[in-house]
Amino acid sequence: MTSQHPALLSASDIRQLADILDLRPTKTLGQNYVIDPNTIRRIVGAANLETTEHVLEIGPGLGSLTLGILDAAQAVTAIEIDPPVANRLATTIEQWRPDSVERLSVVEADALRISHDEIIESMPASADGPPSAIVANLPYNVAVPVMLHILAELPSIQHGLVMVQQEVAERIVAGPGSKIYGVPSVKMAWYAEATSAGSVGTKVFWPAPRITSGLVHFTARQPPVTTATRKQVFEVIDTAFAQRRKTLRAALSKWAGSGAAAEEILVAADVDPKARGEVLAVEDFARIAEHKQQREAQ
Repeated sequence: MTSQHPALLSASDIRQLADILDLRPTKTLGQNYVIDPNTIRRIVGAANLETTEHVLEIGPGLGSLTLGILDAAQAVTAIEIDPPVANRLATTIEQWRPDSVERLSVVEADALRISHDEIIESMPASADGPPSAIVANLPYNVAVPVMLHILAELPSIQHGLVMVQQEVAERIVAGPGSKIYGVPSVKMAWYAEATSAGSVGTKVFWPAPRITSGLVHFTARQPPVTTATRKQVFEVIDTAFAQRRKTLRAALSKWAGSGAAAEEILVAADVDPKARGEVLAVEDFARIAEHKQQREAQ
């Protein structure tokens, strides 16, 4: 019986490509390749892509997910840090989807440092505009910093689906009051509403990681209305969670100049000085940053 789905890379295809490139996946680059076509289809399906969309893929690796995205979207810009892997990707797409190679642009770059202009200048001709979605199997060791950097650089991103370590996924989607709510949760909330889209077992990867992966779906939102900059708000978040068991008055005392100053700022921001950072929403942190800014301007 013939499959209704376009062919995707199998486990043997992935290993054959790795042999061609003399590639040995490294922990340094967080390389774990998906070798199960059904998992690829699940990820792409959960991303809810429109056929007209331009998708940004981070860490495409050998192309398993890239093929799946090209089947669902209009254009793909893929950012790959590993030169041999980046150089091979277009060839793989040409072999497996010869009609789609012009809809792909591969950028050899570090996703932690790539700029908005670099991405825009590298867009495939078929893209109608900058990327509106992210779909990625993110390198586990830098998943959160990469996500936050890309969302800061590309305000055009409206939604996405990323795969990360299960523990990281849970932290990203956690809400105020949760024991695992922290810096990733609050900073992600600045850009988007994030929800869990399920988990992925270890057997669908090569090499198999020791821990389960989690899928995170996100939808862009407007950041809190504030006169404080994102940098100022994020500084408050980092400071509050650096000593998360302390009250906000104590945790923010050095940042504010003194405990008394911290309390004054918190009260002005309508935040209980005896509360801890783990109970505040991103809007609360924005108000704290704004009131410090106002205090300094007096």
